[in-house]
Formats: sequence, C-alpha cells, structure tokens
Amino acid sequence: MSGTRFRLEVQPVIPEQIGRLRELANNLMYCWDSQIRSLFIRLDPELWRECGHNPKVFLRRVSQQKLEDAIRDAVYLQDYQKVMSAYDAYNTILLNEATKNHKLPLDLEHDTIAYFCAEFGLHESFPIYSGGLGILAGDHCKAASDLGLPFVGVGMLYRQGYFNQTIDGNGNQIAHYFETNPADLPIEAARDASGHDIHVHIEMPRRSVELKVWRARAGHITLYLLDSDLPGNSDEDRRITHQLYGGDRTTRIQQEIVLGIGGVRALRAVGVKPTVWHINEGHAAFMIMERSRELIEQGYDFDSALQLTAASTVFTTHTPVPAGHDIFDHALILPYFREYLKRANIEEQRFLELGSYPGNPHSFNMTSLALRGSCYHNGVSRIHGQVASQMEGYIWPQIPADENPIGHVTNGVHVPTFLAREWVNMFDMFFKSGWRNELLNEQYWQAIDKIPDHSFWSIRQSLKTKLYHNLNQRLLHQYRRNGLSPTQIERLTQHLASPEKDILTIGFARRFATYKRATLLFSDPTRLARLVNNPDRPVMFIFAGKAHPLDAPGQQLLRTIHEFSLKPEFEGKIIMVEGYDMALARKLVTGVDVWLNTPRYPLEASGTSGEKAGINGVLNLSVLDGWWGEGYNGHNGWAIAPHAQGFDEAFSDREEGRELLDLLENEVIPLYYQWGNHGYSKDWIHSAKSSMKSILPRFNSQRMVMDYVKQYYSPAIRHARTLQEQNGAPGRELAQWKSRVRRAWPNIRMRRTDKSHDEITAGSTMTIEVTMHLDGLSPEDIVVECLLGRVSADMALSCDEIYTLAPAGHNAGNETVFRLELNSPLPGLQYYQVRAYPYHKLLARRFETGLMQWL
Repeated sequence: MSGTRFRLEVQPVIPEQIGRLRELANNLMYCWDSQIRSLFIRLDPELWRECGHNPKVFLRRVSQQKLEDAIRDAVYLQDYQKVMSAYDAYNTILLNEATKNHKLPLDLEHDTIAYFCAEFGLHESFPIYSGGLGILAGDHCKAASDLGLPFVGVGMLYRQGYFNQTIDGNGNQIAHYFETNPADLPIEAARDASGHDIHVHIEMPRRSVELKVWRARAGHITLYLLDSDLPGNSDEDRRITHQLYGGDRTTRIQQEIVLGIGGVRALRAVGVKPTVWHINEGHAAFMIMERSRELIEQGYDFDSALQLTAASTVFTTHTPVPAGHDIFDHALILPYFREYLKRANIEEQRFLELGSYPGNPHSFNMTSLALRGSCYHNGVSRIHGQVASQMEGYIWPQIPADENPIGHVTNGVHVPTFLAREWVNMFDMFFKSGWRNELLNEQYWQAIDKIPDHSFWSIRQSLKTKLYHNLNQRLLHQYRRNGLSPTQIERLTQHLASPEKDILTIGFARRFATYKRATLLFSDPTRLARLVNNPDRPVMFIFAGKAHPLDAPGQQLLRTIHEFSLKPEFEGKIIMVEGYDMALARKLVTGVDVWLNTPRYPLEASGTSGEKAGINGVLNLSVLDGWWGEGYNGHNGWAIAPHAQGFDEAFSDREEGRELLDLLENEVIPLYYQWGNHGYSKDWIHSAKSSMKSILPRFNSQRMVMDYVKQYYSPAIRHARTLQEQNGAPGRELAQWKSRVRRAWPNIRMRRTDKSHDEITAGSTMTIEVTMHLDGLSPEDIVVECLLGRVSADMALSCDEIYTLAPAGHNAGNETVFRLELNSPLPGLQYYQVRAYPYHKLLARRFETGLMQWL
C-alpha cells in the first residue's frame, strides 16, 4: 500500500480497582518480582511479548475489555491485592526489617551511597546497558534496595542504548538501533521543590551543554539519569547521550564528562548529599575533578581538596584487559579541560599527572585518575584483584603488588532476578518464605538436600522444555528470515522441536570478545562431531552473544560458529541464536544442563553468567578464572586448569581445548547419561544440588553489597569524616604531610649498622640496627620493619612474621637509629628483609603513598 502511514495508539482507562498498576509499571521492582509481572502477563500474554515485557507500554495498549474483565475476576483481584500488600510491605515494614537483620554499619539518616556507572542493566525493557558491567550494576542496585541501603545510582539516559542483534544467512552480525521514547520508560523528570524540571549545565569547548535529569525508582533506591537530547543544545551535543559505547573518542570523552561532572552537579541539584562515592569502572572518574573543584571554591588548595575527595571515594575496576581502559590523548582531553582547570586554579600539568601511566607519556588514563583520586580500590574476584594489583602497580611503584591497596569483592548475582520461578515455588513449598532472608547463610542452604531427587529433576526438565520452546520460536523466525528451506530448518531445530527426547544441553552465552575464546570447543572438530552424534548419548550446544560493532575479530567468532552450525555433522547439535539480551539470558542460564566458559586466563575479571546458572542447578564447566577460581569445590562442576601467562597462546588454546573435550567425553557426558532405573542420573542430581548449595549463598549480590558496605563504604565514610573535622584541618594536614614526604623521599638513605649474624642459638636474640638519613622527616614519619620467613621454590620470601624496629635516638651525624632485638620463633634456616616506608595515623591504607625502601 502506498501513502503515508499515521500512528494511532488507543489507550484504555484503567479502572480504579486496579489503578495502582500504573505505580507498579513505574517502579523497576517489576524486573525482579515475578508476582508483579504476572499481573500484567495475565491480562494479555501475547501483548506482553509484543511490548518487549515493558509494563508501561503494555498499560497504554491493553484493551479496555481485558481490564474490565480483570475487575470482574475475583481471583485476579485477590492476587492484585496480595501483590500490592507485598509491594507496600517491601517499601515500608521490610525496609526497617532488612536494615535491622543485617546490622548495617551505616547511619541511615545521614549516610548516602552514590554509585556512578556508564550503564545499568536492570531489565530488557529499560535498554541502557550492553553487557556484564551493566547487569552487575543493576544487580548492585537491586541488592541495595533489598538491604534497605541509603543508595542512589547515577548514569545516562541513552536514546538508542546498545544495539539489537540479528545474524544473517552468512553469520554476519547486523546491528540495529532503535530510538527509545522516554514516555515508554519507567522514568520521570526529576523536579525541584517548585515542581520545575531539573536541568544542569556542563562546559564543553566554547559552549555550555544543558542536561536534563531523569529519575527512576527501583524498589527503595533511586537512579538519576542524564540526558543531553534537548532542544537548547546543538545537534552534535544532543547526540552525546544517544548511544551507549557508540561514536568516536570525542563522543566517549564527552559522555564521560557528562557522567562524571554532570553527575555530581545533578546530585547537588536534586539535593542528594552523598557521604561515599562509588566509581564503578573508570568512565565516571571525572567526578573526582568536579568534587575537588567544589572544595577549592570553599578555600582548599588542590592537594587538600583531592585528599578530602579521595577519602570518601571507592573505585572498582572491572577489566584485566589493557584495551578495556579508557585512554585519551592529551591533545584531545586538554581542550575540554583547559578553561575548567584555569577557573579552578588547578595546574594543567598537575591534572595530567593524575591520568599518567607508563604506557604513553602523552595520554591520560581514566583508570589512573580513578585510582589516584580514591582511597579505596578493588577488583571483582580474588584472581582479578591480584591481576589488577600487578597491572596498576605503577600507582604505588615501590610497593610489592601483593601488598598494594587494591583488594577485591567478588561479584554476585541478584537471586530474585535470576532464580527461576519454578525454584522460587519449590523453595516456598519446602522452606516457606523465610529462605529469602537466608541468602547470606551458607549453612542454611544445605537444606537443598531435602528436596527429593525426582522433584529436583522434574524442575530441571521443566526449565529445559521452556528453553527449547523459546529457542525454537526464535530460531524459526531467524531461519525463515534468512531464507532457509523448510527441510533444513527441520534438521536444525529437530531436538528443540521434540523436547520429549532428552539430550544433554550445554550453553555458552556472553559478549563475543576474542579472549573469551568462544571457538575453543572446536579445536578438534572431528572428535567433537563424534561426541555430539553418539546416538546413545547425544549433546547439543547453544551459543548466543554479541560482539561490539567495531570488533571485527569478535564478529568473526560469530561467523565461525554459524558456519559450524550448518555443517551436516553439526546440524541441530550446534545452535547459534541471535538477539542476545537479558530475557534470552534468563532462559539460557535456567534451562541448560551445563554452562560453558572458556576465557583465556587471567583475563576474565569475574563473569557472573555461571553464577546465574549455578543457582539454578546448572553445572559449570569452566576455566579456573574469575569467580570460578573461588566457586569450584570439586563437586559442583568441572574445572579446566589454565596455563600461566607467558605460554604461547596457540599452545594454551590447543592444550586447554584438548582438556575441554577430555572432560566432556570422560566425565560430563557419562555422568549425565547414568540414568539407571530412575530415568535420570542420581549422581548428576547430587552435583547439581552441590552447585546450588555452594553458589547460592556465596555468589549472590546481597553478599557482594554487604562486602562493599563492610570493607569499603563504611571505612570510607569514617575516614572522610575524620579528615573533614574542624573544617577539614586533618585533611589539610595529611595532604601537606604527603607533599613533604614525597619531596624528601628521594633523599632518604638507610644502611645497616649492627654486626650481622648468619646463625644464632635457639632462644637467643640478635640485634638488628638500621641507621637512616631522613632529610628533615621525623622518626614518627617512618616505619621500619623486619620481615621474617622461609624462601619458597621461586626464591621469594614467604613472610611468617613482621617486627617493627623502634627509634633508638640519633648518631653523631644526626642520623636516626632504629633497633630491634630479634628472637625468632622459627627453627632452622630462615631469611629476613628490612624495609622502611612513610606512615601517618590519618592514612586510609598503610601503603597508599606508594613509597618504600629496602635494605
């Protein structure tokens, strides 16, 4: 048909009896509360799917008749009242209960956590996320709400967000971008006390950019989102917040100025006064400059302002891949900050030093800025914390990597979001509702053993059947669009279309970056074909994921798997499904039997998809990297032992690919098909229960957020308050002390002045005396330590004891003497080393100056 097509949306009048559906649609609590979602789904399941699971759009398009039918349905009204009661209880009574149960070390009336992130993945209906970082941020927000934390998130409202994916008949990824209308999202304009929309401004070269502040609710917590798509801005500036991770380096720096500087100004404008600031990845690090600028305007010098800012700042790094850190050339960054620095009276060179790193003296590293502008830093798993300590060790150049201030909090997942409803119902039946308050209690979850094996298996099979149905519908659409014949489609979907025939199903779904090695499985295609086509023990692999539109090697991985999926020996056994998003991810992590993860060690910072699978009774088969390095216990899945860094990548890939196929052939597949007379493998059920028992209480986001509260947020708040006392006098004192120490340190000299011994009698003491030239520093500014221990096979000292040498006066040359009478508790051969480093009682971390000398 020719002619213009006009859009018309006929909107219903929502009956008063169910009028609070609007309130539910505007609170992102719907994304983790299945009972809330059910109120919408039951009205019109097909429309719910058509609306992309978006309740706000759904309420505008549902028919008036269906709403009228609902208010005449006594069961629906009863369920509506039940949901509303639970919703109100969560937002009032349960808030107080949550804070009381977890004994939060926060002042709930005066403390506020501000959490800055470039993306938030709360639900597929709110497309302001791309992948793991965003999903993690969304889970952080949800857990903060469940725990009753005083918490706000700060991000950006992307009009296009990340892309939607299709895969064509040649395996090429096609990126589709769709404009999002704010009216379709669960947001509202943030308003001031007079009811006016709140706008803030940021400076760009030769212009000011206006930003609108939007507000979203997610349970108890609030998200503030910045939007540059305003009529008063130029077309170029309106596009700043259009696309997540889109555009060029200029767009990226503009977005990070919006997030970091604009985010601080937005919180000031809405009246939020954070006591701790969390930078989740380096994109928001410019907030350090803005908060320091505010303090300079109050009369502080820059060093003191930076010290006070850092005291209340937590920084989490998420990537062990050097290319994952945002780095800007000086020629790009200086035009954006030259006037800003001049007005703040900050020296240009001093600013550039904050972003300096060894890789390029003419570039500015946002991770470096975040580390130098914060006192509390962490990676996102134990292994990643160690890797980050090595990678970013240049911030503390004289401190051993294993002692520098980077710690770790292992990522966790939000159980109410990712635990299948079938498991929720099962838990409610066996454990009553109290299980929801036991997510931090490892011992409690031993009760999973009480679930009968046949009931456990029934749930697993039900979830697999639902996955098959969902995949079959998706693939029929995908294959028909790509022009495949009905016969070929039948071959490719044969196992999905016949779920009554059980088949071991293994899932792999994540971002397609080369280090994640999506094609490691195909290291020996002939052997793999033999495994998947065993008529008695068949296997099917499901692949899904997106590559960044500019990542050509990542897109090639998609094409490679697509090509394998069409080979005759792999038809119906290797599936590549398009359109990876949170909705598909939830189906996959609950429905497959095994979750496969094959990153190149140690490049997986944490990974959380395996955690989501594990809490649903899925077994992990993974390289021992990221969270699995802590999660694997020998009974809850399988581990691929990685090769250490330094091995040739082709060799590592070949050997680890062989180990993967060995595990599949000799352990995974035989265990699954040990059916016996039960119709299922009891040993498999035992392992699946072990997966749930071990992963659910240790790798959930409530545990993660409580770790942040105890290890980072609460210490940061206390430290900042100490430095802010007496109008910031302690903060000024510490900044001046650090400056004095840094000037003196290159001139510090230490030597040993006792008569050393290489043997003593058990029970006797040995004097260790060190004499130091302190270049004007006092003995109280220095700690001198003796580290005592054994030497390991690689000749490194394994320290068992640390002793402090006490100041013992001055020699004739006015040098300071430090002395220790050592009585070693260790027998036999041992070694000791002596070191000195600066110390001040106001330091947040012992080695935060990065200075140390060794004898």
